[in-house]
Amino acid sequence: MFTIIVGGGQVGMYLASLLLTEKHQVMIIESRKDRVESLKQALPAEIVMLGNGTDPNVLESAGIHRANVIAVVTGTDETNLAICSLARLEFKVPRIISRVNNPKNAWLYTPEMGVDVALNQAELLGNLIIEEMSLGDMITLLKLRKGLYSLVEEKVAPGSTAHGKSIQELNLPPDCLLAAVIRKGELILPRGDTILQTADEVLAIVNSNELPELAAILGPIKKKNNISMPGTA
Repeated sequence: MFTIIVGGGQVGMYLASLLLTEKHQVMIIESRKDRVESLKQALPAEIVMLGNGTDPNVLESAGIHRANVIAVVTGTDETNLAICSLARLEFKVPRIISRVNNPKNAWLYTPEMGVDVALNQAELLGNLIIEEMSLGDMITLLKLRKGLYSLVEEKVAPGSTAHGKSIQELNLPPDCLLAAVIRKGELILPRGDTILQTADEVLAIVNSNELPELAAILGPIKKKNNISMPGTA
């Protein structure tokens, strides 16, 4: 896979290093001359190019006609959006990923502007905090299909509704599949008659909207507060 990265800051440099480690072809474009020199110290010099990513000639020189992906990670939203539009409308790049710098501009990062995937760090962090607070001990291992599905892990809690029941008895959410159960270090491929036990580590693929429902099945039963009204005790 050949990826062009526009923006040679810390994010762009790390992304290039990661892709090179995975044996992908990379070209990184940076407009600051002093930063280009730094990049050439950290990365193979031949993959670093001085230029403005909004210039079609620069993009052509970088090989955009054969690029599978372009990742636009400059520090300016206006620049990022201009490059994304150019890459999509002029060069028909198949996959365009862009960084959102100011969360207030996130609404501009749309397919109409050439953006397939917008990485809004503030939104990702906020959603992660909300998710972690609402799901108890459930851990999200991987997001799939742009976040529509999640690969999660959770231990069967003592006293949970799942303890001692077979998987077919659990009334799992419709878009949920138990992929594996780890019990005392041993991997179990779950079937309908597999009985879950306390402390089993359950790996599941589930629609993100159904995460709370799955957490309620595997997690501890929440006790209801009994409030006595005056005169009724």
